[in-house]
Amino acid sequence: MSEDFLKGAHLLIADDEAIIRDFFVEALTRRGVKTVTCIDGVEAKEQLEKSPFDVVITDLKMPRMDGMEVVRFILGCYPTTPVIMLTAHGSVEGAVEAMRAGAFDYLEKPLTDLNELDMVLGRALQYRRLLLENQSLKDELSERYSFDKLVGPGIKMQRIFELLATVAPTQATILIQGESGTGKELVARAIHYNSPRSKAPFIKVNCAALPDGLIESELFGHERGAFTGAIRTTRGKFEAANGGTLLLDEISEMPTGLQAKLLRILQEREFQRGRFDRDRKGRCQTADHDQHRHQEGS
Repeated sequence: MSEDFLKGAHLLIADDEAIIRDFFVEALTRRGVKTVTCIDGVEAKEQLEKSPFDVVITDLKMPRMDGMEVVRFILGCYPTTPVIMLTAHGSVEGAVEAMRAGAFDYLEKPLTDLNELDMVLGRALQYRRLLLENQSLKDELSERYSFDKLVGPGIKMQRIFELLATVAPTQATILIQGESGTGKELVARAIHYNSPRSKAPFIKVNCAALPDGLIESELFGHERGAFTGAIRTTRGKFEAANGGTLLLDEISEMPTGLQAKLLRILQEREFQRGRFDRDRKGRCQTADHDQHRHQEGS
């Protein structure tokens, strides 16, 4: 990892040992990194409330507020800030537990390999950049599909916008009707990005474009060995969209036999990923199912 990648980064170092704090300040300053130090989690919290940091390096064991509490605080208030845990040699179990709680990585003390420091910091900074880019894209989508961006003159259209604003926060299943080109998908996306499901996936399925023999597997998924070529268990679109929104475009083209299963999802809020047996003519017949709860959106 090139040291140039670290230049300009803003790091917070929390450790109750002055020699450790001084080591990081000296090593990171030579790499063009801006550092702020503090002696425990309480001071780290105060510094985070004053200004943003790209990465936080914190000792696991500190007085007043330890590293685990720092991790939980940052995850709750600054989720795009990666935390690197410092742990004494022989106490790696605590650092691993911190990673399970949300820490990005850990370093063992005493740290003698500066290449390892560069590598871990470089990964953390790259991870933060990806998180920020992802958040920026989500904010852009939310802005693009905000209700005030929908154009439509007349009292009737205004009533539709009011209706969309009413149903978006709910868990209601929504049927959008209209002629081709009238903006049905735009409306569906506006509902999604103005709902509590906005951070979860928005998945679109064109029912008319899927062959009858594949649409059930596409929607509900299949188990390994369900049919020739099914070498692994595969999630369907309903499972992939769990917690978000699944748009079934051209739903009127869905085979009649599949509509009963769709009705179960709409009524019971659950679906079944099927296993299939083949009859003598080679057609797939449902044998049994694995059941999954499904929180669907619009």
